[in-house]
Amino acid sequence: MKLVQRFQEFVHAQNLFSAKDKLLLAVSGGVDSVVLCELCSQAGYDFAIAHCNFQLRGTESQRDEDFVIGLAKKYGKEIFVKKFDTETYAAEHKLSIQAAARELRYDWFHDIVNSQKSIGEKDFQSSGLRFSTPEQSPSLVLTAHHLDDNIETLLMNFFKGTGVAGLHGILPKQGKIIRPLLFAKKEEIKSFASVAGLQWVEDSSNTSDKYSRNFLRHQIIPLVEKIYPMVINNLSANIERFKEMEVLYKASIELHKKKLLEQKGEELHIPVLKLKKTEALRTVVYEIIKDYGFSSAQVDETLHLLDSESGKYIQSHSHRILKNRNWLIISPNEMKEAAHIIIDEPSGHYSFMNGSFLFETVDQSHFKMQTSHLVAQLDAEKIKFPLILRKWEKGDYFYPLGMKKKKKLARFFIDQKLSQTDKEKVWVMEMDKKIIWVMGMRIDDRYKMTPQTKKVLRIVFNKL
Repeated sequence: MKLVQRFQEFVHAQNLFSAKDKLLLAVSGGVDSVVLCELCSQAGYDFAIAHCNFQLRGTESQRDEDFVIGLAKKYGKEIFVKKFDTETYAAEHKLSIQAAARELRYDWFHDIVNSQKSIGEKDFQSSGLRFSTPEQSPSLVLTAHHLDDNIETLLMNFFKGTGVAGLHGILPKQGKIIRPLLFAKKEEIKSFASVAGLQWVEDSSNTSDKYSRNFLRHQIIPLVEKIYPMVINNLSANIERFKEMEVLYKASIELHKKKLLEQKGEELHIPVLKLKKTEALRTVVYEIIKDYGFSSAQVDETLHLLDSESGKYIQSHSHRILKNRNWLIISPNEMKEAAHIIIDEPSGHYSFMNGSFLFETVDQSHFKMQTSHLVAQLDAEKIKFPLILRKWEKGDYFYPLGMKKKKKLARFFIDQKLSQTDKEKVWVMEMDKKIIWVMGMRIDDRYKMTPQTKKVLRIVFNKL
């Protein structure tokens, strides 16, 4: 079967795009992207061309740009060209050159297909007319990744360590990025180019084994093929199996999440006892926490929280996982969004959705007693950090100042003649499962100042 026919069948079978779509072809000038242009032309698809000049190979980079501009003229197609200062970008963002180039090109591709207006002169060169209306602009980006690229990606993911998602390699469609050559081997693409009399340019960096992908391509895979000659075909079949396996995996994970997770405002609550009984515990925990900035390396830390004391927590760049009694609570680090706030130190200013509060510790000899319910004055030596600030819950109790017996907060609120609306606004400060202050109302008698108090922890509540 001719490559162009297989190309069209793959596009149709994977539902990648239709004949009505305007396509943007990412063209480097290498054989893969040149063949992609030819296949799209022979199949009658409407397309424009985009070329990234990363300015990493001196005159060779300019040669590639000139070649692709000529290719656009050959097909009579619109072309986008952009030069990038890749090395500076990589240094500023602390990325490898390869990662920087990938980030730059995909950001630019998305800018083009998401743009609802003409592209500026500095980002645009054309062999024809500009797009004058959004309808003429490309809506999808096509790259020339092929089967060999996919095999290499699978192996790189496997060797580096990956979840199930990493085993399916490169997907044919991810948002607006389309990869319609994943069915074809490199040798098939080169054979098609030779028979069709196509010209292309060679990237000298592709011969260097200093890049991990090239090392796999030039060294590892040829060695494996000596033992398993059908390794490319076998891994290609495995990729399809892994895709189906991932579907089943995701369905199972969603069932576990449905049973375990309780969404409460901006927080996620997970019952510890139920979580402990979960099969494949490490995998389930990872799938829960990864969406909140936690890495696979933090799975063990999360599991340790299951048996830790109340108040222990771990952090990602955006969230915390807090052990609070019989629950794990995932909440934003941003205090104004969280309903469970961790206070690590007896100093500083904190803001939350109900207002703000200030901590300070002073010597008893310099202390002046205040009677406001918005100020808590506690014996500092009796307070152990971290503290947890949270909304009150049914079943909560404390020992109101001046009383030696405990009282449930629900009863205390009745005595205080609080309305339902007022009750909903009450927060408590907790230490090791004990409430030390019903904020803005009453401290716990067990933590009050006494004649023996040496240092006073003073908390001022600025209520909204």
